[in-house]
Amino acid sequence: MNGVELVTQAFEEMNGKRKGLFMPYFPVGYPDFDTSVDIIEGLAKSGADIIEVGVPFSDPLADGPSIQYATQIALDNGITVKKCLAGIKEVRNRGVTIPLMLMSYINPLLAYGLHKLLPDAVEVGVSGFIVPDLPADEAGEFQLLAEEHGMAFAHFLAPTSNVERIELTAKHARGFIYMVSVTGITGERNAVPEDLRGFVNRVRKVASQPLAVGFGIGTPEKARAIAEIADGVIIGSKVVNLAKESPQAVFTFAESVAEALQ
Repeated sequence: MNGVELVTQAFEEMNGKRKGLFMPYFPVGYPDFDTSVDIIEGLAKSGADIIEVGVPFSDPLADGPSIQYATQIALDNGITVKKCLAGIKEVRNRGVTIPLMLMSYINPLLAYGLHKLLPDAVEVGVSGFIVPDLPADEAGEFQLLAEEHGMAFAHFLAPTSNVERIELTAKHARGFIYMVSVTGITGERNAVPEDLRGFVNRVRKVASQPLAVGFGIGTPEKARAIAEIADGVIIGSKVVNLAKESPQAVFTFAESVAEALQ
């Protein structure tokens, strides 16, 4: 089963079993390489359905303070795209079978080389890509290569996206659409945006792909509320913050989110 099939299957198997998929984000290299691999493995064993594996980058325009802090430490630890792929390979070697999406800004991937990246990513078990600064109308070559290798390729929509942007994204997204719940950067927020349901409904009128919502989700209760509206719940900053305490704090939180989504 290739990457896009694995992601599609995860959403299809959710129907009738869970309110929504749990999709945590965690960067390779924070607080160090070995611990990050342990945490990614542990998230899979603690109820995650899909994991967004972060590639650290020096100019993360969509990330809030927590993820910026973590990815800077990862960069200081010498983490590169190559080491991120090595981390995914290790996670796969430990028996993790759920989809692993590589989340990266485009610059590190271009520096690695797209024609080298795709076969290398397939070899280690990457299921697809999430690239925040690569909109659907600029993803041409990269997305074509990803599709040739059977990879999922998520694209973003924001509450400000107009009908034309929604239609374009729906045409190109493979696996799921990443819906940003608020205008702004990542980070926990106190409440579910009042207009989120309307935003999701606008997209559902056009798109057939599953819809996963991220940005601002930091409690099991909020995750459950999001899952009443969307197909997937993406949590990053909260998971990264808990890693400052201990890996076990991350796993306990992941278990509570997974339970809330039952």
